[in-house]
Amino acid sequence: MTAITPREARRCFNAHHPVHAAYYFCPEHDETYAELGLEGGPMAYLAGRAAPFGAVGAGVVTAAFYTFHQDLVARHLPRAWEVTSPAAVLEARLRITDAYLTRLLGREALASREMAEAAGLALRAAEGCGRPGRTLYSANADLPVPEAPHLALWHAATLLREHRGDGHVMALSEAGLDGLEALVSHTATGTNWRPAHLRSARGWSTEEWAAARDRLVARGILDGDGELTGEGAELRRAVEAATDRLDVAPYARLGAEGTRRLTELAGAFSKVVLAGGGLPLQDIGKR
Repeated sequence: MTAITPREARRCFNAHHPVHAAYYFCPEHDETYAELGLEGGPMAYLAGRAAPFGAVGAGVVTAAFYTFHQDLVARHLPRAWEVTSPAAVLEARLRITDAYLTRLLGREALASREMAEAAGLALRAAEGCGRPGRTLYSANADLPVPEAPHLALWHAATLLREHRGDGHVMALSEAGLDGLEALVSHTATGTNWRPAHLRSARGWSTEEWAAARDRLVARGILDGDGELTGEGAELRRAVEAATDRLDVAPYARLGAEGTRRLTELAGAFSKVVLAGGGLPLQDIGKR
């Protein structure tokens, strides 16, 4: 293992993350899941992301996803498993990924040496992830690695994304932020995600959102206008710093040279994904 700074690890994560995240925004997502009988929106999202757990109910998923209202999850799980199976959803995930990466990157890029190299590096990085306490990472790590390099890269990027997300949940919990307070304080940081969108998408009522905001005001994290105070801004910075520290291991396993190379290769693919509208950064949270 080679010394890697949290900043270098985060830079590499940011380079490969769009390749993974475009899955949630591509038109193929809801279209393909509709063929399995899943409703678009929350049901398709929840089933697709929770499928590695198997046919579990709402409790497991609410705990792992952290910021979703239990009632929203319970409306869709395990009901989704009455119309399809986790195995069918996992197969559909790869079909969705194959479709949008082919559309956005082109077949030549998918068959390139750079794609195969990026996949190998990302998979090697994922070998440095730890299972204890990493619920979503660990469930995905039980899945077989796809043979096609572009699908292998997506699989590895998914492992790395869920590993980081699991660590972020640890950091939020350590900071004393429950799932809803995490959302409320996050929207106050200036992110593109808008309160109304996150509240609805995660299943929270306006009353629950207001109550969480009041709790944060009482703690001195938000001011009366719902903006972060100095203390609140420092808390959110500490959460992100802790998340970065908890996410160094995969990139330390890869080493400094490998991390730089993965950043370069995956970053080039991500630029094409972004240029093609695969991850609509300006529109996220406004729909």
